[in-house]
Amino acid sequence: VSDKFAFSLFDLDWDVFMQHIDGAVNRVPALEQTGIKSTVCGPESFTADHKPLMGEAPEVRGFFLGCGFNSAGMMLGGGCGKELAHWIIHGRPEKDMYGYDIRRFHHSLTNNNRWIRERSHESYAKNYSVVFPFDEPLASRNMRKDPFHQVLQEQGCLFQERHGWERPGWFNRDGPAPVLDYDYYGAYNVSKNTDYKYSDILGKEYTFDFPPHHDVIRNECLTCRNAVAVFDMSYFGKFYLTGPDAKKAADWLFTADVNKAPGSTVYTCMLNKRGGVESDLTVSRLDPSPAHLPLTPESNGEAYYLAIGGGVAQHNWSHIQSVLQDQGFRCTLIDHTEDMGMISIQGPKSRELLQEVLDSDLSNDAFPFSTHKIVNAAGHKVRAMRLSFVGEMGWELHIPKESCLPVYHAVMAAGAKYGISNAGYRAIDSLSIEKGYRHWHADLRPDDTPLEAGLAFTCKMKTSIPFLGRQALEAQKAEGLRRRIVCFTVDEKVPMFGLEAIFRNGVPVGHLRRSEFGFAIDKTIGYGYIRNPDGGVVSPDFVRSGEFTLERMGITYKATAHLKSPFDPENKRVKGIYG
Repeated sequence: VSDKFAFSLFDLDWDVFMQHIDGAVNRVPALEQTGIKSTVCGPESFTADHKPLMGEAPEVRGFFLGCGFNSAGMMLGGGCGKELAHWIIHGRPEKDMYGYDIRRFHHSLTNNNRWIRERSHESYAKNYSVVFPFDEPLASRNMRKDPFHQVLQEQGCLFQERHGWERPGWFNRDGPAPVLDYDYYGAYNVSKNTDYKYSDILGKEYTFDFPPHHDVIRNECLTCRNAVAVFDMSYFGKFYLTGPDAKKAADWLFTADVNKAPGSTVYTCMLNKRGGVESDLTVSRLDPSPAHLPLTPESNGEAYYLAIGGGVAQHNWSHIQSVLQDQGFRCTLIDHTEDMGMISIQGPKSRELLQEVLDSDLSNDAFPFSTHKIVNAAGHKVRAMRLSFVGEMGWELHIPKESCLPVYHAVMAAGAKYGISNAGYRAIDSLSIEKGYRHWHADLRPDDTPLEAGLAFTCKMKTSIPFLGRQALEAQKAEGLRRRIVCFTVDEKVPMFGLEAIFRNGVPVGHLRRSEFGFAIDKTIGYGYIRNPDGGVVSPDFVRSGEFTLERMGITYKATAHLKSPFDPENKRVKGIYG
């Protein structure tokens, strides 16, 4: 090894190499006197998602990590070191560090050597690759599959990978495109995959323009808006919170008052002590009924069902466990994510369709928005929730794993005459931003508060019930908001993906957190937080009185600012009010 290294060292282009040495001496003058005593070429730490591993280990309180810098340690070391020090002293970093937080990984992945080996190799292989908006990994796929995976793949589903889960991205008209075993890009004497349809389709998506399958996403979105679509959302985290102190824990953990009548479902946030959003989720209060796992847990007190976006489920599991431990609550958090699937049936025709499948009255009076029931679906018990992540009337069906396929087939059979269609997360991204719904870690992060994010309605500020982060919100409310999330639309047909600069009257005031094309309003939509350049309060009048532009790749586009969603601002559709 040493001989090979010596050869490679002295085979360097010294004219080029000395530029770096001169730069190092310029930055650290002491190097001119000390010299370089020895040179070591050792292993480099590449991680499974090409991001460092930082923060408190979920298994051991007080044990912190700061490693896995993917050959960028000198570049990231200063800022990451500062944040890690703050993390250790104060319990959390000053800035949003979720992307580096060790808690982002599910234990089923970190305990899997194949997943680590393949993904770390691909991180290295693509170290200098351009990152395109719709890229997906080829390594370590098919690690976590829900019960619908095979039947959706047969219908042309193009899957995305999120924390090990295969979740539907969109549906290809040209038939199945399965993800194959990782070929290490032909390295290590591994035969390179040929005629790899999934990889070929991904390659066509490598663009900063509208992708070639833009019209496919459009059809999925408009089918949901005009008829009915079914979304497989099984990768959501599904937890039960039970025990003698479950009510106390729920009051402290959740910003909204979730202690309504059994059968209620509440959209809420969880905060840190600075008022930053650690998660948004739905919490359903359960009836005190006999245990019937996985739909009803055993409990010697109150019980709640938590549904959390799958990409952050592990992070939130760790957050909840830490809070329960710190507060000494006598309750248990039970994970049934792998035991249940979940499909969401959304659109104007959803009630007519599901009335043929479920044995429950789905009228507004009998089954209002934000409620749930145990019902029979094609002879199988499921938990039906009247909710929407896309801004339409619809129901989620949370289904025991063994019942998933019979219920799905019954829904699709009944939906044929209503024009039902499968739809994926690319459609959800478009539909949800069009309606103004937030996505955690896009336009909701641990350094954003619900007040800044337009989610004050999720906070029980009018009650006297204390909750984690309340004091910080009360102080912020009294002072006034120094930044605020705003919706922007662009009339020109131009793709945007997030990070585009926001200008007010020609002065930069922020950047977009995320952006998608809204097919119902036929415009590009973006959400971003803006500040007052003078440091003052960002009031609604400050937004209304400004002229805004968005800059994409050096070109500015006139934008319209909205304080409410430009689509269905009166929120009629989720209530079943059409026409």
